[in-house]
Amino acid sequence: MQVNVISLFPQMFELLSTQGVTGRAHEQGIWSLSTWNPRHYTHDIHKTVDDRPYGGGPGMVMLAQPLLDALNDIKQHQQSSGPVILLSPAGVPFNQAQAERLSQLPHMTFVCGRYEGIDQRFIEHYVDEEISLGDFVLSGGEIAALAVLDATIRLLPGVLNDRQSALQDSFHPTLSGLLDCEHYTRPEVFEGLAVPPVLLSGHHANIQQWRRQRSLQLTAERRPDLLQQARDKGLLSKADLKFLAQLASDNLS
Repeated sequence: MQVNVISLFPQMFELLSTQGVTGRAHEQGIWSLSTWNPRHYTHDIHKTVDDRPYGGGPGMVMLAQPLLDALNDIKQHQQSSGPVILLSPAGVPFNQAQAERLSQLPHMTFVCGRYEGIDQRFIEHYVDEEISLGDFVLSGGEIAALAVLDATIRLLPGVLNDRQSALQDSFHPTLSGLLDCEHYTRPEVFEGLAVPPVLLSGHHANIQQWRRQRSLQLTAERRPDLLQQARDKGLLSKADLKFLAQLASDNLS
């Protein structure tokens, strides 16, 4: 996978290409990163990349031309820019399904805005899709792009030592979009708290049942919206529904 990032702060992406599982995958050539700074495509002594907004108001707006020149340079030097993705509060909310979709792409280009935003004409003519991390505002698109890329790259074949790790993630379709269950490791007792006995039993069927039921219970307690989505989509088994009914009954008693 070839990833391009247009950003005024390209050094922020060194974290992704040098640390953790994404850094190891980058070193192995599973994915590659190229950054493109709009300041390198300016033609004045101050390397101006923003200006005051028409109509007045606070803040500055990123100029369209340096962004377009950077994008054209990508298209000239790369086999393809892939879809051009803008991190934006107006974008489609990012989720695990989006990460799965992006992980199938061979190329993609992220545009990281700053200040009050980007000239709308660049967005309308050159951006293919907009993605949002949620209903909050960041100083720029870099942190959002890092989060999207981390979620995407870890799904590429060979990035995780055990592919089952990704299959058991919260929100993954194999979990019906539910939260994952809790996890435990050594020692068996930590500060007086013991690992649930079922996990030490060696009985795989019972362990799987416990994990599924804990996933259902955690989702019911913390993200009932996800549980309702799973119900609406028919993703819950008869055993799931029976357990949830019993859980609701216990809570009422």
